[in-house]
Amino acid sequence: MDTQPDSLRAKNHRLVVRMVVIVAAMFGFAFALVPLYQVFCVVTGLNGKTADEAWVPPAEAVVDESRWVTVQFISQNHDGMPWQFAPEVYKVKVHPGKPTRVSFRVANPTDRHMVAQAVPSVSPSEASRYFHKIECFCFGRQELAPGEAESMPLQFVVDVGLPETIRTVTLSYTLYDVTEPQDNNNS
Repeated sequence: MDTQPDSLRAKNHRLVVRMVVIVAAMFGFAFALVPLYQVFCVVTGLNGKTADEAWVPPAEAVVDESRWVTVQFISQNHDGMPWQFAPEVYKVKVHPGKPTRVSFRVANPTDRHMVAQAVPSVSPSEASRYFHKIECFCFGRQELAPGEAESMPLQFVVDVGLPETIRTVTLSYTLYDVTEPQDNNNS
């Protein structure tokens, strides 16, 4: 009779160990999910995610002068971001393969030094694999003093491989306040 409770106790112990391992694995997966998702989005172009670093055009760039693609620019501020932020032109027509330069205007109307980060998105999401940023203010943080304004450059290429069914690409930026909180402790 005494062997049955030991057997039951051993089964319960194995069950508890398995459950702890499962919970730890789930926690680890959840922790890794965000970076994995971001990599997946960049590779596949899902959700219009674009690369976070400059694209280097090939030495022998090909330009498709037989067609035009309209590139539209949209800007918005994340909640609580007081800066003024807008493209200097709202759309351009480009030949695929030809580098194009535009600028966005930003101004800090506050009375404090602030730091911002722009996060891009391309739609339709399929087009993000064919939209290459050569130079972009979104690759780094932008710092502005109180009342300061600046023109921020963007140089890009729409790849000649862009499907011909896509005639308009929209590049949207959301501007986030990433200013570090000031330490009010003088000790």
